Amino acid sequence: MFTTIVQQFHENGHEVFVLAPDNKNERTFISNEAGIDILRVKTLPIKNVPNVLKGFANLLLPYQYNNALNKFYPNIKFDLIISPTPPITLVDVTKKLKLKYNSKFYLILRDIFPQNAVDLGFMKKDGFLYNYFKKKEILLYNTADYIGCMSVGNIKYIEDHNPFLDHKKLHVLSNYQILYDIEKKANFELRRKYQLEDKFVVVFGGNMGKAQQLENVLVLAKSCQIYKDVVFLLLGEGVHMNKLEQDILRLGITNIQIQKTIPKEEYQDLIRICDVGLISLHESFTIPNIPSKTLDYFNVGIPVLASIDKSTDYNEILDQAKAGYWSYAGDHEAYKNNFDKLYQNATSRKQIGANGRLYFEKHLTPQIAYAIIIKVLNSNDEYKNQNN
Repeated sequence: MFTTIVQQFHENGHEVFVLAPDNKNERTFISNEAGIDILRVKTLPIKNVPNVLKGFANLLLPYQYNNALNKFYPNIKFDLIISPTPPITLVDVTKKLKLKYNSKFYLILRDIFPQNAVDLGFMKKDGFLYNYFKKKEILLYNTADYIGCMSVGNIKYIEDHNPFLDHKKLHVLSNYQILYDIEKKANFELRRKYQLEDKFVVVFGGNMGKAQQLENVLVLAKSCQIYKDVVFLLLGEGVHMNKLEQDILRLGITNIQIQKTIPKEEYQDLIRICDVGLISLHESFTIPNIPSKTLDYFNVGIPVLASIDKSTDYNEILDQAKAGYWSYAGDHEAYKNNFDKLYQNATSRKQIGANGRLYFEKHLTPQIAYAIIIKVLNSNDEYKNQNN
């Protein structure tokens, strides 16, 4: 997602520099990719590692980024800094750059941390770690000039829990993705390659961790074993992968297929020839999450079947788009009933999938995200000029 917004700025004539973590090489170096300079900073592993190691790596990240910037870009003035969450620790880098160059800072807010770690039991509220990261979060919001939130629910949450914040900073910046060429011929050979021929394929693509509460998916899959043609295809990796595989064996579930790795160029082609896309959110969340894997499903035009928490406004987006069915996590009967609605009606599946694709085209492309960011930058400049 962040690669595409970088490309969008580059295509619109901006001079773009990227800092990215890299734990595969033994050194920090600059690579030029598609005309964009990318400073790949040697770091510790950040993905698919235990939370303790991930936390330590994120604590070191701002120091590693600052050292790399000072070494490779000591004299370049940056006008605009764009940074996502996670991790919130990068605020230490952005604050220094703002002070040094009088830059503007645009925050793409995705994970609301540390509260999401509290919700999942990774951290105790008001404990040492929580208080440390909470101070970082407050610093992050105060340092940002503009904050793009995933949804209206995200904005309301930030407003309610951060009364000190200038609410004029906040606006909706939905998740985004490059438009998939839906006109090209579907590659049904992939069904043969992944042993999915003559199957009704329910796909879950992306990270598999505690936040996804895949226990709900396992219960659904087991209840669907009465349908001999149904297979649940889990694409991706995560720290809970071993536990997931053990649970599948323990529960005697025979209709789940796991693909841990898949060529990047095949990923969306494979999802396109699936029948239903799964969303699963942990019931303990108190923050409104908008799962980014929705982009893949909407983009290729397959309907969504979602199990969600009661804090998210994701269901409102799904209803607005008329792109799928949802139920609350733990309500296994409702999850199964919604599955049956999609399984038993091919015409309805096709229409619901088409609705998602239409919503994607209107709201979820990098071009739209870029236009929103530029509009916010320009409107704030005009407001300040009028009041000077």
